[in-house]
Amino acid sequence: MSKVALVTGSAKGIGRAILLALAEKGFDVAVHYRSSESEAEQTRQEALKRGVQAIKVAADVTQVQEAERLIHSVSEQLGGLQVLVNNVGNYLKKPIETLSPEEWHAMLDSNLNAPFYLTQAALPYLCKSGYGRVVNISFAGAQNLLARPDITPYVIAKTGLIIYSKSLAQRLAALGVTVNVVSPGVAENSVSKPLKDIPMGRLAELEELARAVLFFVDEANGYLTGQVMEVAGGWNL
Repeated sequence: MSKVALVTGSAKGIGRAILLALAEKGFDVAVHYRSSESEAEQTRQEALKRGVQAIKVAADVTQVQEAERLIHSVSEQLGGLQVLVNNVGNYLKKPIETLSPEEWHAMLDSNLNAPFYLTQAALPYLCKSGYGRVVNISFAGAQNLLARPDITPYVIAKTGLIIYSKSLAQRLAALGVTVNVVSPGVAENSVSKPLKDIPMGRLAELEELARAVLFFVDEANGYLTGQVMEVAGGWNL
């Protein structure tokens, strides 16, 4: 029986690359989107070509009821849930002194609260399977407590996501559920691309980020939990 994976924000970008990599490994997959329905359908069709089941589900995961509905819908349609990749997370570059309360909350909602809502709802399914994997997508350098005046709420959320991941990893270790973090640097689809600041001199390919997620999802790596893997070419060390 195939394992089921849900990747949030998987209609395009990093999420799409992760979802297709999971489909390539034989996972039945759920493409999540909020408004990019046509892209979600294209991604679903690409996944189907891998010989797996693939569905698409729309939800605003910054709303707790929507996040819970998404989890339950995926489990009902695909017969369970073993892998959750929390990829959704908006980005805003703006000086901290000019931020509005709405912008502050929007960054925390998409990058921290949404993964919390989704993971909490998914825990019964993950624990039941005897094999559960949560991979949260953070940000390279989020473990370094440095001033980030132009992206403050984003980094606060991503640092909080790492703390949440480590805490949950400790609590779930005895149940066979692992929780790990992949922290991308500057990828080929990033909003800003400070190439001169990357020691390796190039952007991260989306497939490289997907491979990092697959590493944590691999059944052979069930003893690894609470870990953070930065895929950043030496950036932000």
